[in-house]
Amino acid sequence: MPMSLPSLKASRYHGHAHQAQPTAKVSLDYDGRFLRRKVLRLDDGQSLLVDLPNTTSLDHGGVLILEGGGEVEVVAAPEPLLEVTGDDLTRIAWHIGNRHTPCQIEGGRLLIQRDHVIRDMLGKIGATVREVEEPFTPEGGAYGHGRTHSHAH
Repeated sequence: MPMSLPSLKASRYHGHAHQAQPTAKVSLDYDGRFLRRKVLRLDDGQSLLVDLPNTTSLDHGGVLILEGGGEVEVVAAPEPLLEVTGDDLTRIAWHIGNRHTPCQIEGGRLLIQRDHVIRDMLGKIGATVREVEEPFTPEGGAYGHGRTHSHAH
């Protein structure tokens, strides 16, 4: 049986909503929010063909603009992470950044994607590490946008 084409299509993205109410929502993990062309399953079950001009990092709270009108809100989905705490969080953050690891920085903790090598390194420098499942919205690149990357590229 042939697969039916998505009824919704988006070819533009904005970092923030323009409409008070989105037409729909799509929940994606960090890796899933980096795309150019892909069929996505919206939270309400509809299919959406995303066809952007360039590979784009979609931010939590950004919107995909539907052809024909409307916006699909992008939501950061919970995913497996490591919560990192410690007495010298600045030093710990430096070591994480030195390995080009995406990192969500909060007042008393850091969140990173699960990685056994980084986890082992963090234990050796005195960090406390705990597994959690939460939405992941790491800091952008050095100029306030874009993505950092691990060395697994």
